[in-house]
Amino acid sequence: MAYIASLPYVTKVRVINSIEQKVIEKQFNIVLYKNKVVTEEKEFLLNHVFDITFHERKGELGFLYLHTNQGVFSFQVKVDPSAFIETYKNISK
Repeated sequence: MAYIASLPYVTKVRVINSIEQKVIEKQFNIVLYKNKVVTEEKEFLLNHVFDITFHERKGELGFLYLHTNQGVFSFQVKVDPSAFIETYKNISK
């Protein structure tokens, strides 16, 4: 099945060993299909997604919130998610 829209998000993991601490950043995608939204760890049917919102922070990161019947899931994004959110709103009508 072909996807409709995709949005990159990042996760940060702190790794500590005996002499140093590192922050490792990994990039994944939130993928929007006509009937579901898929992240690296979860998959949501579109009728279980109530809304997608965005809160911009000063600096380089903002937070995308996926409001679902399982709760609210947050994702750190570095790009403007306006087109992704608009696409979701158009297909979820």
